Amino acid sequence: MIPGLQERDLAPGPIEQFNRWFEEASRAGVALPESMGLATVSSGGPSSRTVLLKGVDTGFVFFTNYGSRKSKELAADPRAALLFHWVQQERQVQIEGTVERVSPAESDAYFATRPRGSQIGAWASPQSQVIGSRQALEEATADIARRYENAAIPRPPHWGGFRLIPHSVQFWQGRPDRLHDRFRYRKNADLWIVERLAP
Repeated sequence: MIPGLQERDLAPGPIEQFNRWFEEASRAGVALPESMGLATVSSGGPSSRTVLLKGVDTGFVFFTNYGSRKSKELAADPRAALLFHWVQQERQVQIEGTVERVSPAESDAYFATRPRGSQIGAWASPQSQVIGSRQALEEATADIARRYENAAIPRPPHWGGFRLIPHSVQFWQGRPDRLHDRFRYRKNADLWIVERLAP
């Protein structure tokens, strides 16, 4: 049986607690523990999609096309939410906060680690825009591959990272009879307040 979660077992801050759980999920063999739901808001309402966590420091870092729908929504309203769900461990982490772009140097450094095919795709795909056909996408991909055939591929100016700075982080641990353990770290000035929530 998966043990419950008690306040005495929590780390002082949510980043440390997240790192503990993330490492446990990785050791347990959870498939893609870095997979997270990203919710944004716009005048048309909320939207969500799955992205991959690429770093944790003062916030949670992910990368994308700055011309995509999510990027445009974040530019208009930087409030966002993340959700991790590790089914095997009956755990969820819900994170709310505001986003900011990472520095160009950070984006360059991460882009350089991506597989070459993914680098080409970042140039070729006008993410979230309507395209005429799969063939058009494949032709654009081939054009980029030819352009950089014998050269390193630079980061596109329209591609880079975001960092979500949290103001609320909730840790949800499944328990029998739906009497789950839920703790929320809530930012109050420079302090994190820990609160138990009813399931």
